[in-house]
Amino acid sequence: MSNQRQSPRTSMKCRIKICHPSFGELIALTRDLSDAGVYVKHPALVALAQGTQVTGQVQDLPIEAPLLLMEVMRVDPEGVGLRFIER
Repeated sequence: MSNQRQSPRTSMKCRIKICHPSFGELIALTRDLSDAGVYVKHPALVALAQGTQVTGQVQDLPIEAPLLLMEVMRVDPEGVGLRFIER
């Protein structure tokens, strides 16, 4: 499989709240981040189908982080790759 990423990834571990009607809210951990998206690790996320939209918000910052709309681009046994969607 060829690497189709257009943005370089940076290793970044932080807590992120992910919301979707199928499970409500959960707190997960990021693995890496790019300008285009983020990889999020959590066992409940692997049940999401490619193309599903979720919202996410980074936790533990000194100010409230923005709520971001994201789309599932990749699912693997550890979690999901999410693409940021501009509103």
